Amino acid sequence: MATLRQLPLGVKAALAAGTVFMSMMVSRSYLAENLELRAWRWLLRLQLALFANSLMLMGSLYIWRSAVSDLRHSPLAESACFRLWKLAVVTFLALAHSSFFTMLFLVAEEPYLFSLAAYSCLGAYIIMVFFLAILSAMEQASQLLAWRSGRAVGGLNKARRPALRPALAVAVTLVLSVAGLLNAAQPPAVKTVEVPIHQLPAAMDNLKIALLSDIHLGPTVGRTKMEMFVSMVNALEPDVTVIVGDLSDSEAAILRTAVAPLGRLQSRLGTYFVTGNHEYYTSDVSNWFTLLESLNVRPLHNENVKISATGAQHEGGEQGDWICLAGVDDIEADVMHYSGHGMDLVKALGGCSPDHATILLAHQPLAAKRALQMRPDINLVLSGHTHAGQIFPLNVAAYLLNPFFAGLYRVAQTTFVYVSPGTAYYGIPMRLGSRAEITELILHRAP
Repeated sequence: MATLRQLPLGVKAALAAGTVFMSMMVSRSYLAENLELRAWRWLLRLQLALFANSLMLMGSLYIWRSAVSDLRHSPLAESACFRLWKLAVVTFLALAHSSFFTMLFLVAEEPYLFSLAAYSCLGAYIIMVFFLAILSAMEQASQLLAWRSGRAVGGLNKARRPALRPALAVAVTLVLSVAGLLNAAQPPAVKTVEVPIHQLPAAMDNLKIALLSDIHLGPTVGRTKMEMFVSMVNALEPDVTVIVGDLSDSEAAILRTAVAPLGRLQSRLGTYFVTGNHEYYTSDVSNWFTLLESLNVRPLHNENVKISATGAQHEGGEQGDWICLAGVDDIEADVMHYSGHGMDLVKALGGCSPDHATILLAHQPLAAKRALQMRPDINLVLSGHTHAGQIFPLNVAAYLLNPFFAGLYRVAQTTFVYVSPGTAYYGIPMRLGSRAEITELILHRAP
């Protein structure tokens, strides 16, 4: 115990993160099927919030050391401005850390101002940690080069040098945060993508699909944005509308009024939904399915519908004039041992023949890759999940961790994958290096 007390705070934070992570693994493996659903839901969310905060604590210590502790020996340390600066840093870090807890207590039809402020600070926190690290690395590299060349390290007044790095990081963070907030506040772009589809019936040539993804109704996205999305989709007059997961970040009962505008979607051949990983984090999938069905949105729970030009759903089809629209549960359901759920491609594609065009809805690009390895005859997979990184520098991680990042990919001569960058955002109301999107897919009959 004495040894533990002697460890640096950063090491203690890392140990706390590891402990919470192990508790999450134990919960997923042994408690998921034994706890009452509501208790399991709260335990999972609390663990996620604690895990995120224990990881963030390491970054917060780094920010405090760079922006406050390193300035204590400067002439500014005794000034009133420095005391105000410390208060500002404490407030900033406290808001950033509180963001994940708003998911537990502050979700309603419209976002609370506190939630918006907390998640905005979280976005700025990520940017600041990154740029402080970059500036520190540049400073170390400069000192190393000076040492190797035999030059004295100097240039700036030693009293002013500690303040330069946090000042630059704060300036860059402010500029990028404002830019990200303004970008995210805009309506999503409408992007039209044309895709050639083999076996597409002649009667369904130019079929129009509106693709929505990653709306994340919750602490920072509410009914007003949902109404805007619905109006934009209806203006496109789609034949089919699909929502490929991560619609919500809370229970159906809490967000019932926020999601209600979906009932006004006008899609000639229907509106369809598949789960994302965040639906399973809510642990309320059954209630969400019931609510969506009441809004004329059909969940595809490892199943498919056969759609013709007239909108009828067929078991065998009439004169082969139908396409198969299939959907799979998100792969996170398997990881979480969520009862009755999990990606089952065989079940989802039951009755979908290679002689007919097949479109698969799968939230994660990794699921799209797995599906195409099992069934290379799928013509088009529609995914989301990546947000195209949402904010810098998370874009780099999203690019490296996903087999498909954003946009249209031609996997084979007759096979395509389209990954939506998301229709809104997750939590942080910012976008840097990406833009929210409603995708208008127009399917053409390929020869």
